[in-house]
Amino acid sequence: MAEALGQGTAAGDFFVCDILAAVPKHDLASMEHPLFSLSTRPDRRILNYTHNDVEVTVTPSVKGRATIFDADILIFCISQLMAALNAGRPTSRTLTLTAHDLLLATKRETSGDSYRRLKDAFERLAGTRITTNIATGAQEVTTGFGLIESWEIVRRTRGGRMVSVAVTLSDWIYRAVLSKSVLTLSRDYFDLRKPLERRIYELARKHCGRQPEWRVSVETLLKKSGSASPRRVFRAMLREIIKADSLPDYVLGEEPGDLIRITPRGQVIDPGTAPILAPETLDEARRRRPGADVYALQAGWLHFWAETGRKPLRSPDKAFLGWLDRQD
Repeated sequence: MAEALGQGTAAGDFFVCDILAAVPKHDLASMEHPLFSLSTRPDRRILNYTHNDVEVTVTPSVKGRATIFDADILIFCISQLMAALNAGRPTSRTLTLTAHDLLLATKRETSGDSYRRLKDAFERLAGTRITTNIATGAQEVTTGFGLIESWEIVRRTRGGRMVSVAVTLSDWIYRAVLSKSVLTLSRDYFDLRKPLERRIYELARKHCGRQPEWRVSVETLLKKSGSASPRRVFRAMLREIIKADSLPDYVLGEEPGDLIRITPRGQVIDPGTAPILAPETLDEARRRRPGADVYALQAGWLHFWAETGRKPLRSPDKAFLGWLDRQD
């Protein structure tokens, strides 16, 4: 039997995370901006971040700021909700999940210590407060919220280990899901054990996608990563990542002028041979996927077209929109 389900929440208001092998998804805002700490120790610093017109203040609880590894919980929840939406199933901002399934999906051990660390992660996610004007679901308002609104252990083993957990996402995160303002991650993302590797992968996935390359200055990358390291230390860490060459999907290289070049590991498509989409088609893609980067979607479609034989297309626009509708 479950423990208390939470004030004012009926059992029918829950979404049950029961979709096996859901494709990993992350919300665009979390990938774009440094909401999560890269520290492996409790990070109690207040983060103030401004980039272009975006302002973010992240205030930790006494247990510290939510970490990039804590974000695995959000990725799991977002992935489950997106799979359900694409299957036409009803969803809810409150989810019930099995702790064991979460640990397996994010490639973690299922030892007793792992369950304890999972509990700590829930507490940091709920305790970390964010104030920002980042738009999710085409709504831009300055608001403050926790990354998750609440959580509770619904069922335990006789030994006290959590079995089933109920978690209520913030309305901000849930709007991002409903508007499909998300991107697919490689399953190998969860194998990355260094926080900066994870963060660089997120930025590469968001800004490079499947375009031929993305060039960024070390200074900008330092700012967008959220790293607290001095620039010279950060640069040395980037060189270690370049040498290890362990990022899924992307290859990093250093260029003159203190620049980092990021390129996809897959084949690069010559723009002169690629199908051309009408501006109206990209406008339609924006309507169908509000908040998404339509050029990244276009690059993803071109990659799919190249991998499936580069067949001549009678109507590239119809082919692109059909492909877009099939994406989960």
